[in-house]
Amino acid sequence: MEITKVLPDDCISLIISLTSPRDACRLALLSHAFNSIADSNAVWQMFLPLDYIHIISNSSSPPSLLSLPKKDLYSTLCYHPILTHNGDMKFQLEKESGKKWYMVGARALSIQWVDTPRHWTWISLPDSRVAKLKNVGRLEIKGKIWFQAYTCGVGCQH
Repeated sequence: MEITKVLPDDCISLIISLTSPRDACRLALLSHAFNSIADSNAVWQMFLPLDYIHIISNSSSPPSLLSLPKKDLYSTLCYHPILTHNGDMKFQLEKESGKKWYMVGARALSIQWVDTPRHWTWISLPDSRVAKLKNVGRLEIKGKIWFQAYTCGVGCQH
């Protein structure tokens, strides 16, 4: 007997959401019934970070990103980093686990001797500017990342 005939879709959805994005994709291949459940917004909502709306809303990405199906949004955030913090950082999700990655831009860091042409040179690339180290006796780089921890309260479905 097929499990989708015994258990309600909500129960199967919860079970799948407790696995991983990779497992959800694998389960979607089992049958048509599993496919529709494993690809559902309810499952993929659980793989997105709790603060994904806040992150996207405070990025340079179009607000229409939030209207994508959750699986498509997850995929977009894995393969297309978004600019945040006034362009000083990039945000993306790690494909396998959904963990958050932040990449801090060189202009947002405090880099010793960065304005000294003998030690550093700035290179313009299509999407960014990169600080290229030429010669330095001592390397000191400092940076700060501000974030707000989001927790799931009692009765939370995440």
